[in-house]
Amino acid sequence: MDHPIKRDHARFRKIVKGRVRDNLRKYVSQGQQIIPKGDDKFTIPMPSIDIPRFRFGDKSQGGTGQGDGQAGDPVDGKPGEGEPGEGEAGEGEGNKELEVEMGIDELAKILSEELELPNIEPKGKKQIASSVDKYTSIGTVGPDSLKHLKRTYKEALKRQVAMGTYDPMNPRVIPMKADYRYRSADTKVEMENSAVVIYMMDVSGSMGEEQKEIVRTESFWINLWLKSQYKDIDIRYIIHDATAKEVDEDTFFRTRESGGTLISSALKLCKNIIETDYDPNEWNIYPFHFSDGDNWSADDTKLCLSLLDDFILPASNMFCYGQVESRYGSGQFYKDLFNKYTEGHEKVILSKIKNKDAILDSIKDFLGKGN
Repeated sequence: MDHPIKRDHARFRKIVKGRVRDNLRKYVSQGQQIIPKGDDKFTIPMPSIDIPRFRFGDKSQGGTGQGDGQAGDPVDGKPGEGEPGEGEAGEGEGNKELEVEMGIDELAKILSEELELPNIEPKGKKQIASSVDKYTSIGTVGPDSLKHLKRTYKEALKRQVAMGTYDPMNPRVIPMKADYRYRSADTKVEMENSAVVIYMMDVSGSMGEEQKEIVRTESFWINLWLKSQYKDIDIRYIIHDATAKEVDEDTFFRTRESGGTLISSALKLCKNIIETDYDPNEWNIYPFHFSDGDNWSADDTKLCLSLLDDFILPASNMFCYGQVESRYGSGQFYKDLFNKYTEGHEKVILSKIKNKDAILDSIKDFLGKGN
């Protein structure tokens, strides 16, 4: 039978999950801070959950704290002590914000339920073998840290009964070295899929802080979902204006340039990264490109389409293009992709992201097919 504390904890976790699910759009659109804590754990602010408190009964029933005194009287009865301090009382109820910890699988399940996301089925990719140690058997040798006390004493009891030295009136069981038992690992080979996500973003002058914040938030939730689907995942970042370079995550979201835009520079670098580090026969490959739709010329757009057709699309599970609305962006690149790929090409997924309120819908556009 479950302990009442365990039942209460399970009920509280259910309430927390319900609150996160009900407020998921607010977390996403308002940029609520969901903070990674390591080991695939995240800290989530929960300002709307009331903390349990005591309720006091009728004073006429007596009990601790009942008596003839008045509110504010000093405990020892001496006048002048225990009087209220100086200063003005605050106005309104205090902010009772609670932080809760949730795992990546819990958050991914909430995202999946909200957006009705299917599990990803890797297509045409080779599975990679990995060795996993599972402690499912018992051995006669091992370190003290793996000693199995219950099995050790059971062996000692069996030995003493067999030798006639066990006294039911004085039930002492003393293990010998030969009685010691240890948890033993069985090494199993499990097949797992690996994935790489390659983010590309236009950082030219027309992509402002608001646009980059949208990309940051969307990529956080995309990463979270993909990490729940793949045991091994790499994430690479490319920024570009007229030229492209690979950067770390912090640089990806902080850099802003003032030059023109050549989208082909990012796609070329993406191609080089795949060719160098990620065999398409062994990796599930997910390139994402975000921009406001400006490109330097129609000739460069033709080069982009050629790079997609000849290499990136055949190598990838899908290619996702997210167009973040900007007052300075023309949106032309979305139109060019739409005109070429809307008919019968499942690997190209396009999404327009008007503002932060559209982030969840964009994530559903990208992940809703389960590619």
